[in-house]
Amino acid sequence: MAQGELYPGKRRRRVFLPILMYVLTWISATWVGSLYAGGSFLSGLWFSVPLLTILTCHEMGHFLQARRWGVESSFPWFIPVPFPPFGTMGAVICLDRRIPNIRALFDIGVTGPLAGLLPTLVFLVIGVACSSVEPVTPSPGMLVFGEPLLFRWISELFFDRGDPSLDLVLHPVGMAAWTGLFITSLNLMPLGQLDGGHVFYALLKRRARPAVRVLFVLVIGAVVLTGAWEWTLMLLLVTLLGIHHPPTADDAMPLGRGRTILGWLTLAFLFIGFTPNPISEPEIPKPDRKPLYSLNIAEPVSDGLFGRQ
Repeated sequence: MAQGELYPGKRRRRVFLPILMYVLTWISATWVGSLYAGGSFLSGLWFSVPLLTILTCHEMGHFLQARRWGVESSFPWFIPVPFPPFGTMGAVICLDRRIPNIRALFDIGVTGPLAGLLPTLVFLVIGVACSSVEPVTPSPGMLVFGEPLLFRWISELFFDRGDPSLDLVLHPVGMAAWTGLFITSLNLMPLGQLDGGHVFYALLKRRARPAVRVLFVLVIGAVVLTGAWEWTLMLLLVTLLGIHHPPTADDAMPLGRGRTILGWLTLAFLFIGFTPNPISEPEIPKPDRKPLYSLNIAEPVSDGLFGRQ
């Protein structure tokens, strides 16, 4: 979850701790992947290899662009979480708050999502092709994953999704690609220090401030009206970090037509890559009632932790 955090000036980069966190993230993601694969620890590599490839490409996109523009930055800090659904909370990279100009801000912000999106699309196609469509009986502990438009479109290239009695049961590679798609889209929200916040400020500069305020109010309103309280923590974090982006040392530098077009296209990816209800648990029908719904996506787990009991 690459965010442009503030890096407190020029100092020697820490190497050991970022590497240790990276190794621990591989272990935790592989462990969670083994639950999805329903096999040994090594079977979890079907999940962790594509997921960590996506996240590594994302973070290195930020890091290399920061080096290119001479912006002081830390190595990426990956965050291991040794339990489902992802095995990680993504990663952060700390940047010096003294960004030299608007083009540097744009390049650093946009390269991460684009670098991660390329392997995401490759693994998404492979993962969906290796998945199956079959009847799934809701059971306690099962997780249901929402389908962004892009995910739905790709799945329809391989399967007939018109039968409401059949559900897409994801291969672990597909699960990793879904995770990468979700993290990429989440980071493209045009708020504060998120990647989308960098890009949005670079496009609108000082005019981004009133637009961000309106957008943030609309998001809060949507959460309240829909009862999607699972987004409360995310909104609190964004609020604590600040919803407004600080200026660069040279906001007057023109962004250029190419960057402007790329920036708006990148932000528009939110509409096809994001799902407002990413993870939920299915309703368990009462024995005397016929189920009247279908699942979106359920992962294949043989041990009953998330799948059928």
